[in-house]
Amino acid sequence: MSTDCLFCRIVAGDIPAARVHDDDLVIAIRDLHPVAPVHLLLMPRAHVGSALDLTEADAPVTGRLLSVAAALARTEGIAEGGYRLVVNAGNDGGQTVGHLHVHLLGGRAMHWPPG
Repeated sequence: MSTDCLFCRIVAGDIPAARVHDDDLVIAIRDLHPVAPVHLLLMPRAHVGSALDLTEADAPVTGRLLSVAAALARTEGIAEGGYRLVVNAGNDGGQTVGHLHVHLLGGRAMHWPPG
């Protein structure tokens, strides 16, 4: 855990968040500033700064992030219509929190390109 990392503090329970999933590898919360009717953030419990830092050793947690996203999409009722998963990496990629996380967005039609 990094004490100066916002998401590490959420994982630790130091900062309250609306959790929708919590297991030994991944937690998921509702985004405080949603850009879609469903906007969840999925993050590994262990601190990984960015997708830029991933290695083969991280395959179990990255696989778990995606499988939890699929399960949550079904639970949230957006799986059938479709949804978007977004991972921002680095400053130019739009990453604003230095902890790997996946945005699960759905509940309306998504347009491409997003921005």
